[in-house]
Amino acid sequence: MDDFTRIREELLDTLDEELEMEIEEERLDNLGADPAKASGDAPIGRKAYFRELFRLQHELVRLQDWVQQQGLKVVVVFEGRDSAGKGGAIKRITQRLNPRVCRVVALPAPSERERTQWYFQRYVPHLPAAGEIVLLDRSWYNRAGVERVMGFCSEADVEEFFRSVPEFERMLVRSGIILIKYWFSITDDEQQFRFNMRIKDPLKQWKLSPMDVESRRKWEDYTRAKEDMLQRTHIPEAPWWIVEGGDKKRARLNCIAHLLSQIDYDEVRKDPVVLPDRVRHEDYIRHAVPAEMYVPELF
Repeated sequence: MDDFTRIREELLDTLDEELEMEIEEERLDNLGADPAKASGDAPIGRKAYFRELFRLQHELVRLQDWVQQQGLKVVVVFEGRDSAGKGGAIKRITQRLNPRVCRVVALPAPSERERTQWYFQRYVPHLPAAGEIVLLDRSWYNRAGVERVMGFCSEADVEEFFRSVPEFERMLVRSGIILIKYWFSITDDEQQFRFNMRIKDPLKQWKLSPMDVESRRKWEDYTRAKEDMLQRTHIPEAPWWIVEGGDKKRARLNCIAHLLSQIDYDEVRKDPVVLPDRVRHEDYIRHAVPAEMYVPELF
């Protein structure tokens, strides 16, 4: 295989990583799809989507370099209903980035000990140091959403949260953290459709927890909770931004483009990388690896 072919194969392999996810989602969307649903607004074309996604991901790499060089501290909150597309957007944001710079935090339900702590205490250790970006796949806003709707906390707890969270977020911003908050919005019908697709797909059924299923019954309760949350926590220092999630591809592109617009960044000049000559030792003899240690080559 010549060098050109090897380079081409390497680039195609990189692109295939994204293509594999798209094919997977297309398979999910078409699995038992409702023809009436499928005939709605035409989705963004695949070529246009990939072209813009790769362009935006290139900009995300530039942003990452700038955050690292300037020692910025960035927190991005992702909230929204189940199946609204938060996870898909987060995947595309982190896909080309260095996980040591940009990391995802998705905390499980609090332990018995954590339930006795100051509410924000378990989130604080995950806040970024200089040169880091933290993406919160759900956040302290669990209290205003699932905990409130499902009765995991009292109304007094919720009121205390609403009194505290603006001050908590102002404190984060005063400390130098860039805080950006996104709410992914979908319609009642769209969530019903996506849940049904997951139910019919054995590879995706794990995404539907009993809590998710119960959330369908409590759609209106979640709506009231969301409206209250947005009204009481939309502050100048950390406003909410709504991402229309009905079209997943458009939602990802719009979210990434907006995220890039929220931070002033520039190109970071880097010294060219030059590979050194490999050192060779005349007395080194490479030993054979036992055949039984190799993974069987089934493909």
